Amino acid sequence: MKINVQSNLYTFIYASVMVIIVALALSLAFIKLKPLQEANKLKEKQQAILASIGVRCQRDSAPALFKEYVKESFVVDANGDKIEGDPLKINLEEQYRKPIKDRELPVFIAQHDGKKIYVFPVYGKGLWGPIWGYIALEDDLNTIHGVVFDHKGETPGLGAEIATPKFQKQFVGKKIFDENGNFVSIAVVKGGAPKGDPHAVDAISGGTLTSRGLQAMLHDYLGCYVNFINKVRGN
Repeated sequence: MKINVQSNLYTFIYASVMVIIVALALSLAFIKLKPLQEANKLKEKQQAILASIGVRCQRDSAPALFKEYVKESFVVDANGDKIEGDPLKINLEEQYRKPIKDRELPVFIAQHDGKKIYVFPVYGKGLWGPIWGYIALEDDLNTIHGVVFDHKGETPGLGAEIATPKFQKQFVGKKIFDENGNFVSIAVVKGGAPKGDPHAVDAISGGTLTSRGLQAMLHDYLGCYVNFINKVRGN
């Protein structure tokens, strides 16, 4: 049967075939590129962990430097006990949706400039989407050595400032426990942190909701590690 190329039937068949071909091409491209995408995500994660301890590098250099500086890594539960799992493969977004008691919590222990540094991932909600980061603590498991934060869709020049070195530098030297050993996290204070406050930093000007989200992330997700920290400290 000869199909009239000017007919609606021909147009429908042609369009359907093209849709199928494009869908197959996209599926094949996704399958082929997925391992590369996963490898790049892993490198970016290693790059961020290294940045939190003060080692800045390009993404492709991260795997080798990660092996050099990160001496130990494992997963703990909310009780602070080690459990099975690959800390680099833990999906923080998935863990965030779980009750705290069911979360798998990655821990990274690094050595840099003669210091032992503990790195804990954190995850939360900003104004327009997820925010996340890594908190590096000194060997006392109280003093912040460095932080790295990132976001999916915060406003440039406002909430997106959480990803800038200027904002992150404020956290260095701050403490997450008070003098009595109580976990207090870090407050992100609108209008400016009180001078000399070891538990507070300045909020982002014009980024109030993102600042609140960051403060909640630090308190809630970093708080998941308190039992582990207390066990390491012998409390």
